[in-house]
Amino acid sequence: MSLRFHSKTYMFLAITTVVLYILYTKFSKPAKQENNEGIQEINKQESKTKVSVPRNKIVVAVVACGVRLNETLTMIKSAVMFTQATLQIIVVTEENLIDGFHKILTEWKNIAQVSFDFKILPLTFPKENTEEWQKLFKPCASQRLFLPSVLHDVDSILYVDTDTLFLTPPEKIWEHFYKMNSSQMAALAPEHEDPNVGWYNRFARHPYYGKLGVNSGVMLMNLTRMRKFQWGAYVTPIYKKYKLKITWGDQDIINIIFHYHSDKLFIYPCRFNFRPDHCMYMSICKSAEKDGAAVLHGSRGFFHSDKQPAFKIIYNAFEKFQLGGDPYSNFYEDLAAELNATTHTNCGLVKDIFLKSIRQSLP
Repeated sequence: MSLRFHSKTYMFLAITTVVLYILYTKFSKPAKQENNEGIQEINKQESKTKVSVPRNKIVVAVVACGVRLNETLTMIKSAVMFTQATLQIIVVTEENLIDGFHKILTEWKNIAQVSFDFKILPLTFPKENTEEWQKLFKPCASQRLFLPSVLHDVDSILYVDTDTLFLTPPEKIWEHFYKMNSSQMAALAPEHEDPNVGWYNRFARHPYYGKLGVNSGVMLMNLTRMRKFQWGAYVTPIYKKYKLKITWGDQDIINIIFHYHSDKLFIYPCRFNFRPDHCMYMSICKSAEKDGAAVLHGSRGFFHSDKQPAFKIIYNAFEKFQLGGDPYSNFYEDLAAELNATTHTNCGLVKDIFLKSIRQSLP
């Protein structure tokens, strides 16, 4: 009796197991397959966004206010000097500077050896707290936070601060769009390489990206993806929450956003945003030591001071150069000679980091 009872029990359990397995395989596989198809469709759509960024048309955007007219024009000149692609310049500026930009850029367009177009737009800030946004950190610097909506018909841009200079063709930076995965919507360089002198890890009173934060002076922006992410919906609430704790204005807001959405950011090496911090104490940007500095960022006024003369000398050389002239005899030779006189300074000791890039970029 006991054996017969156990035999029936085992048979019932076996049959139940078989039935449950059949039901599982029948109904779970289609659901899994359907889910994968959905993921594949999303990836296809994101891939289309990825390849929509053209390789042969580079869009460089800049925001300029106050006394930044000449500095901005010098940055634009450096881009025009080295580019081999079709270049479009977008300048967002205050009303009293529009005519000055238009006059000079029109003259350059007629004499430059490469083709470039330009567009000059007025500042556009949110109606709420407009004056406060305009004065955040530096005059109108926070305009960059609203470019996804201001440039609503533009897919992607290379945004640069006014105090930057291209030592290589802008397309060298632009190529990083094609290294991004389907989630990433922007690219930046680290704020520091050495945690011992890092600012964010030692002093910040707000969240920031990664271990050392990022510097926003040279920023690839896939505006299409940023709009899809609803970038603008994050900016104002973050500012209201942290306004009393941020030091570097728009850069801090960008750090806070990517702290919480780190998967949306691509990090490129420090050579694409080479700053005085990378050489003023000792050389700490290994990618620049290997391949040269691609973009020089004279942050904190280093293009206009004698703290590290190499930065000022390079800026003056670009400012003096006349488009249409010989970039080797009228630019590079004099620059190399002047930099030889700076080897008593730490940044002057690594002058080849700058000259290497320029030499390789000359037509």
